[in-house]
Amino acid sequence: MISIATLGPEGSSSWQAAREFDPDAAIKLFPNTPAVIKAFREKQTDLALIPVYNTREGESLEYFRIMEKLSKAHWIDNVVLPIHLSLGAIDDIHQLSMLIGKSFSFRQCDEYITNNYPLLPQLAVTDLQQAINDVKKQNDLDRGFVATEEFLVANGLVIRERELAPHNQTRFAVISSTPAEPTKYDATALLTLPLNDRVGLLVDILGEFTRRGINIIDMRTESDIKTQKLQIYIEAEGHIKDKNLAVAVKSISEDIIQEPGSFQILGSFPRVDMRTKHISSFGFIGTGDMSTWFADRLESEGYKSLLTGRTTELTPENMIPQVDVVAICVPISATTDAVEKYGPLLKDGQALLILAGVAENALDAALAKTRPGVEVMLVHNLWGPQAKTMKDKNATVVRTRRSGLFCSEFEAFLYKHGALINQDSPSQHDLLMGVGQKLPTTVSVALAMTLKDNRIPQDEIGTHSTLTSLYGILAMARVHTQNPRTYAEIMATTGDGRKIVKSFAENLIKLMDMANDGKIDELCTIINENKLYLTDGFLKARMKQSLAVDETLSKIIRT
Repeated sequence: MISIATLGPEGSSSWQAAREFDPDAAIKLFPNTPAVIKAFREKQTDLALIPVYNTREGESLEYFRIMEKLSKAHWIDNVVLPIHLSLGAIDDIHQLSMLIGKSFSFRQCDEYITNNYPLLPQLAVTDLQQAINDVKKQNDLDRGFVATEEFLVANGLVIRERELAPHNQTRFAVISSTPAEPTKYDATALLTLPLNDRVGLLVDILGEFTRRGINIIDMRTESDIKTQKLQIYIEAEGHIKDKNLAVAVKSISEDIIQEPGSFQILGSFPRVDMRTKHISSFGFIGTGDMSTWFADRLESEGYKSLLTGRTTELTPENMIPQVDVVAICVPISATTDAVEKYGPLLKDGQALLILAGVAENALDAALAKTRPGVEVMLVHNLWGPQAKTMKDKNATVVRTRRSGLFCSEFEAFLYKHGALINQDSPSQHDLLMGVGQKLPTTVSVALAMTLKDNRIPQDEIGTHSTLTSLYGILAMARVHTQNPRTYAEIMATTGDGRKIVKSFAENLIKLMDMANDGKIDELCTIINENKLYLTDGFLKARMKQSLAVDETLSKIIRT
C-alpha cells in the first residue's frame, strides 16, 4: 500500500486530494508543509502531496521556497481539486463575532467576507481541529468556522453558508523519489539556482524556449532569502526526456546563464490544464504529411487524433462517429468532393474543419451537405509539414454562421502556438490567395520554363543579379525542390484567385508592348500611379523586410 504525507486534518482539501490521487493509500497528516516535506525526506512515506497553486490566491510561496530542498525528489503528478469552502458554527441562531480558519481559506474567500462580515475579526490558526474542540468545550456560540463542508459536518457543525468562493480550484503537486515516464502530454518544472543579475537575462532565457516552439505554461521569480539573488521558476510544456526541451535547458544553462547545472529539474509530469476543454478528439480524413503534422501537435495538447485514408484500416465512415471534430485535409482539387461525400455523415454537435487553400466552393458544399447543428469552419495554414513550429506563420481562418465552441477552441490552439491568425470571408480569402500563392507559384514555374527554353547558365544568374532581383529566383527554387503536386494544385485552384493571374498576364503583355515601343514616360506614369495606390506605409514596411532579406543573403554569400 502506498503512503502519502499531506496536510491535515482529515477532511481538509489536501486530505481529499490525496484520497482522489489514490483512494487506497495510507494518508499521514501533518500540520504544515515543511513537516510534510520532512516526513517525506525521512522516508516516513512513499509520496508527498502539497498545494502549489490556487485560482483565487495564486501560487504558494511556501512551496516555492521548499522545492529547492528536494534535490533528490521528483514532481511526478498533479491533482486539481475544486475547493468548496463553507461557513459553519455550533448553531445557526447566534450572531457571529469572530471567524476562525486557516489563513489560505480566508484569502480564498476574501470577497465573501468583505461583502458579508467586513467588521468581524479573523483568527487564523494552524490546527483548525483543535480550535473547534476548544470552541465546543467553551460553548462559544458566536464563533464561525471557514473550511470545507465535509470537514465542518464531520465535526458536527451547522452549515450557515455554502460555496463562499465560487470557481475555486487548488492544484496539488505529488512528490516521489522516482521520476515519471513520458505520457506525450507532459510538462516540466524547472527552478534556477540563485542567479547573478544581468541586463536581458530573462528575455534571453525565454528566447531559447520560444525559438524552439516550446510553450511556457507558468513563470515567476523570487529572491533567494539568503543571497537576495534572483531565482526563476519555469513550467514548460514537454518531458525532460524530450530532446527539444533537454537541448533548450542545456543551452540556457551553458550559453545564457553560463553556469552548467544552473537549472534544477523539479520534475516532469502529466500536464495540468486549468482551462475547460470542450473537444476530446479529432479525426482526419487524409493521411498526408500535413494531417500527421497537425495530429502530432494536437496529441501533444492532450487531444486524441485518428487518421483515415485510402490505405488505413480505419475508414472515414467508421471514424466519424468516434470523434468530436472531423478535419478534411486532402489535396485542394479533392476537397469539395470529400466534403460532399463525408459531410452528411456528421451528426449535430460535431464540427467539420476544412484544412484547405480554397474557401468558397468548399464552404458552400459544407454548409449544404451537413446538418444545421454541425459547426463549420475553414483554416488555411500557410506553412508546410517541414515547419517545426507555427510561431509567426500565417493562418487564415474563414468562419461561418455555424462556427461555434469547437471551432473557437481549434482557433485558440493555433493562437497558443504562435500562428498569426487572419480572419477572412470566403471570397476575400480566395482573392488574396491568388496574390499570395497562385500568382507567385505560376510566375515561379514560368520563370523556370523560361530559363530552360533559353538555356540560361544557372551558375551565372547570381553574378548578374542584385540581391533584390534574386527574390524571384529564390521563390522558383523553393517551388522546384518540393512536392510538385502541391504547387500544381495551387495553380489549378478555382475561385476568385484565377482573375489575379489573368489580370497579371494582361498587364504583363501591356507593359511588354509599351517597353518594346520605348514609351518610357508612360511607364514612369504607371509606376508613379502604382506608388500612390500602394501607400507609403505599405512600401516602407516591405522595404524594411527587403533590407533584412538582403542582409541575410549578403551573409550567406560571404560565407
